[in-house]
Amino acid sequence: MPVYNPPLRDMQFVMHEVLNVAAEYKQMPAHAETDEDTINAILEEGGKFAAEVTFPLNVSGDAEGCKLNRETHEVTTPKGFKEAYAKYVEGGWPALSCDPQYGGQGLPIVVNQAFYEMLNSANQAWTMYPGLTHGAYEALHAHGTPEQKKTYLPKLTSGEWTGTMCLTEPHCGTDLGLLRTKAEPQADGTYRITGQKIFISAGEHDFVPNIIHLVLARLPDAPQGSKGISLFIVPKFLVNADGSVGARNGIHCGGLEHKMGIHGNATCQMVLDNAVGTMVGEPNKGLQAMFVMMNAARIGVGNQSLGLTEVAYQNALAYAKDRIQMRSLSGPKAKDKPADPIIVHPDVRKMILTAKAYAEGGRALSMFCSLLIDRELHHPDEKVRKEAEEMVALLTPIVKAFITDNGHIATNACMQVFGGHGFIKEWGMEQFVRDNRINMIYEGTNTVQSLDLLGRKVLGNNGATLKKFGKLVAQLVEEEGVNEKMSEFITPVAMLGEQITKFTTELGFKGYQNADEVGAAAVDYLRVLGHLVFGYFWARMAQVALRQIAAGNSDPFYQAKLQTARFYFARLFPETATLMRTARAGAKSLLDTEAALA
Repeated sequence: MPVYNPPLRDMQFVMHEVLNVAAEYKQMPAHAETDEDTINAILEEGGKFAAEVTFPLNVSGDAEGCKLNRETHEVTTPKGFKEAYAKYVEGGWPALSCDPQYGGQGLPIVVNQAFYEMLNSANQAWTMYPGLTHGAYEALHAHGTPEQKKTYLPKLTSGEWTGTMCLTEPHCGTDLGLLRTKAEPQADGTYRITGQKIFISAGEHDFVPNIIHLVLARLPDAPQGSKGISLFIVPKFLVNADGSVGARNGIHCGGLEHKMGIHGNATCQMVLDNAVGTMVGEPNKGLQAMFVMMNAARIGVGNQSLGLTEVAYQNALAYAKDRIQMRSLSGPKAKDKPADPIIVHPDVRKMILTAKAYAEGGRALSMFCSLLIDRELHHPDEKVRKEAEEMVALLTPIVKAFITDNGHIATNACMQVFGGHGFIKEWGMEQFVRDNRINMIYEGTNTVQSLDLLGRKVLGNNGATLKKFGKLVAQLVEEEGVNEKMSEFITPVAMLGEQITKFTTELGFKGYQNADEVGAAAVDYLRVLGHLVFGYFWARMAQVALRQIAAGNSDPFYQAKLQTARFYFARLFPETATLMRTARAGAKSLLDTEAALA
């Protein structure tokens, strides 16, 4: 059976020593009272919940899966899932970062994201139920009418009801302009919605008395394409004027998807048959409203892979210290045993350190983005809010795609550490691999994220936001450029920072002449930029560690951080050279292949 220990020390390091979040929050009236002790106490309790309540259900939930009653259309979740959710609600966890106006605790997004990282390590399938609810809350909080907010937000905030996002249809995934679900306006201001949605995570379950679906559909006179999509609230049960649950609505689960992983989460085929819905936002502008939820989900998906990378790393490390096989190439290390622990072997260490480096780099990026969202929502200076919004937009596809790709690399590497045992269910490692695999696909595949990054977020504004991130890199280089102890961390970042400008300009020029050049280079480009971002945060983490050591701090945590940083820059960061070369190879070798693909 796998194990999990919440990485509270590393979370505290990133929040308090690298990002100095408490000082940032003193500038935000909404969070001015949030200090280090408060954050630490909340996350300590959150870690206990994840490790003691949801983690023990991960393996059993995967084995049992969800069951659909085809007569009633009701879904039963794995044993213990419903009870764990009740404890989650009882503890006030759904309300952590929600608006106090609707019963929320009003805590920073950083705290909520750190808590969710631990939940994802413990049990991604279970965590998706409340995670999607938070996305629905965000969309309605941003675009709902006062009446809609009054009706739905208190229930979503408390966790009494849950939410979903219903986008995908059998014939269209990311290309939502092709969707066919219809919404017919009614005399009373509501709409009758008919159609079918697929791959709807947490679309039906037994946790709560009502599920609030946010559904994309077309009005009768809607223009073609994505400019003709509207967003609707479609509750499982209609809501009475007094807020109580009313009659059953015309939306139900018609089937459960048979999946590679996340078996404990109900991934539903949802049938809408003359269902009653109310519009969110303006007609034909549903995508703008839904993007609030989609962008939150993309950051959340990155957080899912971060959680799985961490738990896979922990288990691989523990196994490698215990499992004995062969002798070290440089001579026996455990002379009292018939063989050495496999952690003495260089390649085993490489696999474990890869997961560790990607987990800790991903944690720094994830928390930085969460802090940016807090700035965007609550900083009193409009300029700061605007710049935070731009930076989050730039980094979101990197959080989603780079961290989930890294999660794929890391969970596979950690399973490999177990050898044949990794392929066996009882150890739990193959489940981490399977569960992580969906993260690279949904909420826009990683190729879609790459196109969004290069085509829209970078070239779309002539690299303006990228230059702002470049200023952060330049500031760090200027600060530490003459520090010999920092050179091994600063020099690679500085060099790549300079190369990125020329690299981006070159791709932009080629893309201007032929848009397929952007498509051919985008995936490699995202990975290069992902390493620049990770490199920047690894350099900052090394900076803090070196300063602590110089000040006489003997905590081995800081030596461990430096050693992991050295591994990252020596073994993982150099991938950028190959990626830039393949990106520059152009579209011809991909598209001039009719004979090869005949």
